[in-house]
Amino acid sequence: MSGRTTLAVLAVMAAAAAAANVSSSQTSNCSYLGLFKHLDLINAKREVGMMRPVKNWTMHTTILLDMVLYGILELGEKTQTVTSHIMLHMRWHDEFLTWNPSDFCGIQTVVIPKSKLWYPDISILEDISDTGSIRQSPMVKVFSDSKVKAHVYQHLTSTCPLDLYLFPFDKQQCNITFSSVNYYVDEIKLGTLSSDETLTWVSDTLMITEGEWILVNLTIVEYNLNKTDETLSNLAYMVTLVRKPMLYVINLLVPMFYFLILDLASFFIRGEKLNFKVTVLLSISVLLLILKDLLPSTERNMPLIAKFSLIIFIMVGLSLLEAMLVDFLMGLDGCCGQKTPSASNTQVEIQLEVNCRTEPVEAGEKSQAKPTARPREGDLLKLLLEQVKAARQETERQCKDERKPGCYARLAKIIDYVYFVFYLISVATFLFYMYVVWVEGRCFNLISECT
Repeated sequence: MSGRTTLAVLAVMAAAAAAANVSSSQTSNCSYLGLFKHLDLINAKREVGMMRPVKNWTMHTTILLDMVLYGILELGEKTQTVTSHIMLHMRWHDEFLTWNPSDFCGIQTVVIPKSKLWYPDISILEDISDTGSIRQSPMVKVFSDSKVKAHVYQHLTSTCPLDLYLFPFDKQQCNITFSSVNYYVDEIKLGTLSSDETLTWVSDTLMITEGEWILVNLTIVEYNLNKTDETLSNLAYMVTLVRKPMLYVINLLVPMFYFLILDLASFFIRGEKLNFKVTVLLSISVLLLILKDLLPSTERNMPLIAKFSLIIFIMVGLSLLEAMLVDFLMGLDGCCGQKTPSASNTQVEIQLEVNCRTEPVEAGEKSQAKPTARPREGDLLKLLLEQVKAARQETERQCKDERKPGCYARLAKIIDYVYFVFYLISVATFLFYMYVVWVEGRCFNLISECT
């Protein structure tokens, strides 16, 4: 009996110990610590985190990468760079990080330090920003089906070859290309989680600032870059931006066109034109200095706005030279004829002279009457006065004929008239040419986008 009792007691104790072990096991499996032990993340020397997370090395790892553009800060025309805010969402599979959620009280996701596992070495080929502009979390989120998600925020400064031919009505396309630094295409392939339209809509919705630009669309291109002895998987985001031109139209184009019209209207000014034309030319020079600070000096194809401003500057300069020539020719006839006293002044002078000569005679007649009076003396004086007046009037008439415009003045008027007609035709032809070239440039951009 004692033996049976002892066996029964031992059996009860063994059952209690087993129940205690099961209870402690379930308690530990409901914590992240048990999951970390299961995934071997407690081990400081975890060798699995040092290699690409595949159990068969011939299988490639697919990195799905979505880029959201939520800020366009600046587009540098001179430096050919674009500064923006981007947000990256990356996802890949780590075959060594998988578990059954039912074994760990329904735990489906866990956040772990990224230093504990393998992390892809994805870089941006056009990136020229410093490392301090990258804000990435030290943690990643791991799912029970081996998915790993990571997020990166970056203040990105990237190179972008700008086409400024239609400035300020230009459309720019800047590429942001992602590629692996060390892995070839048979080891890592890049792709996206979302479509072009979805990422464009999300970027436009989350856009904080656009500056003077409008986001048109994001186009995703996946391709392989073949080198001499290697092939890399690349993922390119083609960002299409359109400039808001109103600021440059008001500050550059409208004043330049207005100065051209003013110079054209200066031909109707009578008198001094040189000061007015010099003022217009100096005003255009100020606008050219402003334009110089905007456009790069290394542009091979001169922008249309530069051609527009330069041709207007040349036309106004030639107009100034023409005004100087006309003024010089008019001055050659300025010394032809001096002003002569008028007929009224001559009559006054002669009348005063007659009065002065007759006053002593009248005074003598009052004091002493002479027996021999000369009644015809006054008639003779009047006759002489009329002859002198007629001679002076004839002299003034000849001087007026001499002061009529000479050959130089007539030549100056002909030059001014002919140049005005030529200038008017040139302005109309120039404006029409600029419009046609601008329309052709816009159509060429539309055709290139469609193809």
